[in-house]
Amino acid sequence: MDKLDYLVIGHVTRDIVSDGFMVGGTASYAARTALALRCQVGIVTSVGFDFDWQQAVGDARVASYPAEHTTTFENVYASNGRRQILRHVAETLRPIMVPAHWKADIIHVGPVAQECSPELLDLFRDAFLGITPQGWMRCWDESGQINPCQWEDAAHGLAQADAVVLSEEDVAGDEALAALYARQTQVLALTQGAAGCTVYAEGQTRHFPALQVQALDATGAGDVFAAAFFVALRRRNDPWAAARFANGVAALSVTQKSLAGVPGSDEIPAELWDMLEKGA
Repeated sequence: MDKLDYLVIGHVTRDIVSDGFMVGGTASYAARTALALRCQVGIVTSVGFDFDWQQAVGDARVASYPAEHTTTFENVYASNGRRQILRHVAETLRPIMVPAHWKADIIHVGPVAQECSPELLDLFRDAFLGITPQGWMRCWDESGQINPCQWEDAAHGLAQADAVVLSEEDVAGDEALAALYARQTQVLALTQGAAGCTVYAEGQTRHFPALQVQALDATGAGDVFAAAFFVALRRRNDPWAAARFANGVAALSVTQKSLAGVPGSDEIPAELWDMLEKGA
């Protein structure tokens, strides 16, 4: 039996940019973050035959299922904001794809394009279950144009989760919807970009401002936050301390571009390690 500290389930992606493409997806950013936090990490994903996933996930163990295409996003920027287009989607991830000999302390189900079967949420009764439902809150038309949509299995997912992390963008700025979700789960963190995050737990709502840094690229910052939040919450069982810790790690991630922004273990300041390991 292979013991893992952190198992993330979701698609590693190709994100089309002006000069080619970059590796993306919640699975990539969360795995890199958990590795930096000295976790033994596993990933269940699906990519095309020509995709080199090792560049994305470093030393993580990978159960990768072949697909005709890797999930591919294109971001089109205009004066009225970002338009996101889904070009390809890899295979749906189902419970049978999780290696039976893998056991993990933290399970992170992180869909980006409806690829995670809701049945996955019933597979891990004895583990800490963290959910980032972003990919269940996206729909697309025949042209691939992505629009927000309702999380169809929200009641089931919220009831199963130990913690949920979503963004203002996921709820289209509707904090009332975030609060509604929060009433149906144990701990919910709403990330708010440069404004920080709001955490709902223990019948309370608290806001935590972001650390002030020179931001270069916020891509993946929400996924970095989520992984750091889940690890800290599991270790310290304190949602408020977990929020402060995750804010700190996420702030580090925006100071460089794309996956390079995920800090290595040696780039995480001592005060953050103390917060994680000693409860400081």
